[in-house]
Amino acid sequence: MKGQKNSSKTTPKIAIVCVTNDLVTDQRVNKTCLALQKAGYEVIETGRLLANSLPINDRPYRTRRIKLCFNKGPLFYAEYNLRLFFYLLFAESDLIYANDLDTLLAAFWAAKLRKKKLIYDSHEYFTEVPELVSRPKTQRIWQKIEKFVFPKLDKIITVNQSIAKLYADQYHKEVQVVRNIPPTFIPERTKTRKELDLPEDKHILIIQGTGINIDRGAEEACLAMKYLKNCILLIIGSGDVFPTLERMIAENQLQDKILIKPKMPVAELRQYTLNSDLGLAIDKNTNLNYLYSLPNKLFDYIHSEIPVLSSNLVEIKQIIDHYNIGYFIENHDPQHIATTIKSIFADQARYNTVKQNTHQAKKELAWENEEKTLLQIIAGVFHTTPLQQKLRKNNEE
Repeated sequence: MKGQKNSSKTTPKIAIVCVTNDLVTDQRVNKTCLALQKAGYEVIETGRLLANSLPINDRPYRTRRIKLCFNKGPLFYAEYNLRLFFYLLFAESDLIYANDLDTLLAAFWAAKLRKKKLIYDSHEYFTEVPELVSRPKTQRIWQKIEKFVFPKLDKIITVNQSIAKLYADQYHKEVQVVRNIPPTFIPERTKTRKELDLPEDKHILIIQGTGINIDRGAEEACLAMKYLKNCILLIIGSGDVFPTLERMIAENQLQDKILIKPKMPVAELRQYTLNSDLGLAIDKNTNLNYLYSLPNKLFDYIHSEIPVLSSNLVEIKQIIDHYNIGYFIENHDPQHIATTIKSIFADQARYNTVKQNTHQAKKELAWENEEKTLLQIIAGVFHTTPLQQKLRKNNEE
């Protein structure tokens, strides 16, 4: 009987999750790893180690970060994918989970050569990001990689219906949607503005994220502060526009109106968002990726129960209109942005209604609901275990 009991034990399947960032602030990938664990996998999250990377000490799964010789440009992507490929080629695994096109080539070839299962999760319309649109030669290289690999994939995920349709129309593949929505968050205690060294007598506007790049509206938001009184703009995160913002702040003498803070752990960031009055998501419609984007910050604002000021982008507008949780700008003229913000705080009755509506949006737009779709996709990779049957049943319920 003892031997029979031991023989019934099974070794958990291993999933290697691949990204090109340093793992610290990527909320979507962290949620993916936790979902894989829930589905019975042993998880190894693989990314890179930067000179300014924060430590990782709170993950219930294994992490692996690679220190590279090159940290940007073609040599970075070549080095990372080569090293990732050889790691995946020899590491013990059952499932490879590739996040975004910049990990897909290595993951695809390793999965193909080793006959392993592969899930591809595209967090954006990668080949149309502004960094590539402005460099057509580089863009063509990524387009060729995508056109080579994408038609050969079986399990494809992306972040919203608009991008899923673009991919489905182009490659005639089924693309499933898992939106990047945060889990329900109830802090043990909300810090006061005084504790965070924030003004208690001003309206706080916030822009946050690890992709605060050119054409995300941060430049115009900074210039709008010239026309606003009793407001502070808080910018938290990282991105390629930060040197420009710092120069603009100095040139326009806006140091007393704009506070810039580097990227920080999610729990710490949320304290600042909870203390804000208006979340800005004013990305520009300069490329297809931005036009159809559904940025993480939108849901972070909703879960912090603050109204949103947005540009008229397709996916964001649908959510704001459906729940009546925000306002829109018509253009990116700094004076127009300032005038819109003034009108928001001038109509306190409507502001209170919009803020109250975030309560219902927060309940419905929660990762606990979105995760069911991801668990069903993960369960569909292998078809025979009781666990997958249970996950399918739970999702149907």
